Parts: sequence; structure tokens; C-alpha cells
Amino acid sequence: MNILMIGSGGREHALVKKLLESPKCTKLYCAPGNGGIAADAELVDINVMDKHGMVEFAKKNSIDLAFVAPDDPLADGMVDVFEAAGIRAFGPNAKAAVIEASKVFSKNLMKKYNIPTAKYEVFDNVEKAIQYVKSENTAPIVVKADGLALGKGVIIAQTVDEAVAAIKSIMQDKKFGDSGNNIVIEEFLTGPEVSVLAFTDGKCVKPMVSSKDHKRAYDNDEGLNTGGMGTISPNPYYTDEIAQECMDTIFKPTIDAMNKEGRPFKGCLYFGLMLTPNGPKVIEYNARFGDPEAQVVLPRLKTDLVDICEAVIDEKLSDIDIEWYDGAAACVVMASGGYPLSYKKGIEIFGLDQKGQVDGAVVYHAGTKFENGKYYTNGGRVLGVTARADNLDDALKKAYAAVDKIKFDGAHYRKDIGKTK
Repeated sequence: MNILMIGSGGREHALVKKLLESPKCTKLYCAPGNGGIAADAELVDINVMDKHGMVEFAKKNSIDLAFVAPDDPLADGMVDVFEAAGIRAFGPNAKAAVIEASKVFSKNLMKKYNIPTAKYEVFDNVEKAIQYVKSENTAPIVVKADGLALGKGVIIAQTVDEAVAAIKSIMQDKKFGDSGNNIVIEEFLTGPEVSVLAFTDGKCVKPMVSSKDHKRAYDNDEGLNTGGMGTISPNPYYTDEIAQECMDTIFKPTIDAMNKEGRPFKGCLYFGLMLTPNGPKVIEYNARFGDPEAQVVLPRLKTDLVDICEAVIDEKLSDIDIEWYDGAAACVVMASGGYPLSYKKGIEIFGLDQKGQVDGAVVYHAGTKFENGKYYTNGGRVLGVTARADNLDDALKKAYAAVDKIKFDGAHYRKDIGKTK
């Protein structure tokens, strides 16, 4: 099969490496890709939002499977365009991808179908939103931009004043552009967070192994929210009993709700969960693999990913048995100094060979470019250094040993991945 991966980050590199393990994969392209992905797939210089360009390339190069990985092209209907052209594509269509693209849609869906989530209100008016947080007079309180914002559109305000500032920055100053025309204000939930990715063909849902993301920029969960500074799998808080409760009250009801709304979801659905004292609740949905969750979940996948993609597209997921490696995996993100605010690009990276492998760990490239035989930084999150082992401690030791061998000026990473409560 000729396969086209769409995207350019660490998640896409993890997907590329997993697809390469399939004996069915004869030729793999990635558009636009990055410096590290170039060692594993042929890069194609097409903008990630260029639907027409992607379809033209797919036709010319006899692409058998297009894998749309990032949120923006999914929300914009790239899968719809591939399907209209008769090209098989993995990922939800635009009608289904709205579950991530609009926080207002997803919260209203949960309310309508009694899927457990935080109490919330929706606003399209700055004054009314401010009036609401002042009248509630509780903190912390969560302020969310309605639309996509690179995983950064959620502000946890520690005081009412911070909440007012967040509302103004999103709605008046347009910090996230039109994504902030509407906002969701919701109660702050407490408890361990769990990320569960699930394959679904719109009828059957098969959860993957659980993971735990570390969102804050600094150790001890301090600093600003980021796209994710590291992950572990499995999540130590996610027991078999909780998994069954989530299947009964969240996973299956969400798939059923989307079908009832005429928006059947096919692809990978991400459930961001909070294990509250009152049971598991949904914090957010994503319409695709999480990043960096994919970097610890995919290394544990035994079953051929191409076979799973085909089963999802053909609505035959119930016919396939998905197997996982035991043990654990850990990913430590190496970021540019200054991330998630301003940071420099183009800094040379030392300690990577052509394949980016170090001592039994695998290095997923997120924001890199490769020029004249050298790797350079080209983004906020630069590398995801991942290791799999029999237990979490060994996976973490191996990942951090690999991190120690990689150097670039200003490199920043958390030292406590997998250690925080």
C-alpha cells in the first residue's frame, strides 16, 4: 500500500514509525513532515490545510490510505474531500470532528445525553461572562475558548480577577482569534487526569491503553499550560473497574450520541477524563490522537495499525482483536527555552544520529528541521524521547538516560514526568 500521513509533529512521527512496521506499507509519504520524519518517510511539501493539494498528490501517487492526524484539517473537512475523490482516509469527517472543534457543541452534547462532565455555561458576550464569574464567586474556575487553539485555549483561573482577565483576553483581545468568539465557563474539577484514546468505526469502540499527560511547563505541575511536556502509559489511577465504568457511562454513550445527532464518528476519539470523587467525568474530547499521548500509546500497540485503520474505514472494527504489549512506556518532551511563550528556532541539536535513536529509546521529532546533515530546532516542542520497559520506573530511567545524551542551547524539559500525583 502507498500511505500518506498528514501532519508535521511528534504524534505524526510516532504514527509514521508504527505504520512502517506493517508489511502492507510499501511506500510512506508525509506532508509536510519534519526533519526527523524525513529519515522514515518521503516528505511532501504541501501545507497541512491544503485539501486540494493533498487530494491531487494522492491521485497522482496512487495513495491507498490517507491518514489525517491534526485537528485543524479534520475540522476543515479534509477527510470529506478525500472520500469524495474516492480515496480511503482515516479520521472523522467535518461533521464528526466538531466534537473537538467546538467546545460549545461537545458540552451541549454531554448535557443532552447525560454524559458526566463539569457544570458549565456558554457565553458570546463579554459583559455577561464577567457578570457570571462574579456572581458565582468561586475559584479556581475554568475558561475555555470555543474553537481550536493548539491545545492552549483553556485557562484555569485561580481567582475571580484572573477569570475576568482570561475572558477579556479571549473575547476582547482575541488571543485565539475567532476561536474565542464564544467561550465556555465551567466548574473546576479535582482528581487525577486520564487520557484514553479509542479506535471507533461509528458502531464499535475499542479503547487503547491509558496514559497520563503532564500539561504544565515546569516541575510540580507549575507554570503555564502547554501542548504537553511528557506522558506515561499506563495511567496508574485507571483501574479495570474505572475502565468499565467509563465504557458504560462515557465511551459508548458518546458514540451513540454522535450517531443520534447524525454525526457518526470514525477514527480515533480522545477522551480527556478527570477521576473526580463523584466518578469519571469528561474534561474534553479530541477528534484525533493526542500529542504526546500517541508517543507512549503507539509503542505499546502490537496489532498492525494498517489493519486497524482498514477495519475502522470499513466499519468492521468488531472483527479485529487489538493486542497490546504489557509493561509501560514513558515520553519526556524536550522543548525550546521560553516555550510555551516566545522561543528561538534554528538552534543546532547534538546527540542525534540520522535515525534519531539513542540507547534503546526512540526519539520522536516534533519541531525539527534537517539541513546539511544537521538537525535544528524548529518549534516549541522539539523532541519526544520515549522508552518502553517492563515497568514504569525502568521506562523513565531509559527515557531520561536518552535525554541526557541530547543537547541544544536552551533545552527545557521536566525532571518529574511520571512522578507527580
